[in-house]
Amino acid sequence: MITLMIQGTTSDAGKTTVVAALCRWLARQGVSVAPFKPQNMALNSAVTVDGGEIGRSTALHALACGLAPHSDMNPVLLKPHSDCGAQVILRGQVYGTMDALDYHAYKAEAMQAVMDAWRALSERYAVIIAEGAGSPAEINLRANDIANMGFAEAADCPVLLVGDIDRGGVFAQLVGTLDLLAESEQARTQGFIINRFRGDISLLEPGLDWLTERTGKPVLGVLPYLQGLIIDSEDSIGTSGVSQSGALNVIVPVLPRISNHNDFDPLRLHPGVNLQFIGPDQTIPAADLIILPGSQSIRSDLAWLQAQGWPQAIDKHLRYGGKVLGICAGFQMLGQRVDDPDGLEGAAGSAEGLGLLAMRTRLVAGKQLQEVQGTLHLPPSKAGLGAAFSGYTMRNGVSQGAALAHPLAQINGRDQGALSADEQIAGTDVHGIFDQPAACDAVLQWAGLEGSGRAVDYQQHRLAQLDRLADQVEQHLDTDWLRAVLKLNPSTPSGAAKPL
Repeated sequence: MITLMIQGTTSDAGKTTVVAALCRWLARQGVSVAPFKPQNMALNSAVTVDGGEIGRSTALHALACGLAPHSDMNPVLLKPHSDCGAQVILRGQVYGTMDALDYHAYKAEAMQAVMDAWRALSERYAVIIAEGAGSPAEINLRANDIANMGFAEAADCPVLLVGDIDRGGVFAQLVGTLDLLAESEQARTQGFIINRFRGDISLLEPGLDWLTERTGKPVLGVLPYLQGLIIDSEDSIGTSGVSQSGALNVIVPVLPRISNHNDFDPLRLHPGVNLQFIGPDQTIPAADLIILPGSQSIRSDLAWLQAQGWPQAIDKHLRYGGKVLGICAGFQMLGQRVDDPDGLEGAAGSAEGLGLLAMRTRLVAGKQLQEVQGTLHLPPSKAGLGAAFSGYTMRNGVSQGAALAHPLAQINGRDQGALSADEQIAGTDVHGIFDQPAACDAVLQWAGLEGSGRAVDYQQHRLAQLDRLADQVEQHLDTDWLRAVLKLNPSTPSGAAKPL
């Protein structure tokens, strides 16, 4: 078994994209490869085949490998619920809630879970492509590090360092990061990858030569800036899209603890939709559809909505005939009250909901993680009555109330969600309902979009984007070096065996 780790000079330097590209490139050659991220801090997550929860970006890497996501692929997931506290998930299951200082002290124990998961993967796959988190040169976080060089040293694996030239200062990024590492860590850093380059490569070559001479490390490739690349992000919210004039206007509040905003990526790709994320202190524009997203801290995000004037904006929106959809915590916010007697998402207490649906939600221990399949019961078109979807749930809340007597859908044979009597307000616990074209079109037609059949099959889009990334490896990276360090047959043809 061989492990290669990709680390970055900063957050969003391109580690996730490079790992996805390498995983797909290897899988297309029939290599037994799996992704691994020792520690992730993100509110975008996915349900695993073994009934756990991992970061969404690692689930994308699993797809690149042709694998179902498994908890061993991301053994430590931190889901912040405040600036100083987070839910800690170990090997897929909730361990508890810790503040930053407590977790920093706990990392030595968390390292055991990391190494156990890595060893378990090592027994099942020939190659592991590991991803770091943030930067390995964060001096204040070096003690008991499990996310970057701490893991690389324990696993004794080579490291490639990625820098983002689109931000500017890429040579300072790479040289400065390397200089701040310990001597043994510098030695295991085998080379550099420069990401998101635009322009004439000949103008960059003198800098590449200088970098190699200065550090003694090779530049293993320069990856181009890819226009229109939309894949599951680790945590940042993408804003690019493909909407046209006359499109349906959809707005989503960017809650302070917004989670699983990957739900909306299919809407970004829909040519009939103008999707806008509305951040703090931004004017709330007129829209056809308002979607309340998931949240890791429902009561504090409800308070934020109140402070930002969203209840008044939603009331006006409904008076003018607009539609409102809540997903997971966003659905719970539509009710009359949210109770958290055990303090699962901060201090114990209760909060008034938006009062748009006759129901109450109580947060209970034991997160419900489940992949689901279902059908929508959504007028006005026949397409919305029985449109099939699949997705997943990950919730602590149990909701009760009269609103649930009018379900939005059936999942796994049971009523689920709610649709108001005037059919303007809907809610569901299910993430991922826009991923299937029929369900996406049904929701958008309900919201007022005319016509049908324009939604993308988001799973097929993911696979196409992953193949696009793998092609960049073949065209722009030193594949001979990669095959040598991963102990692959040099004659293995690229694309020999494509995974699902």
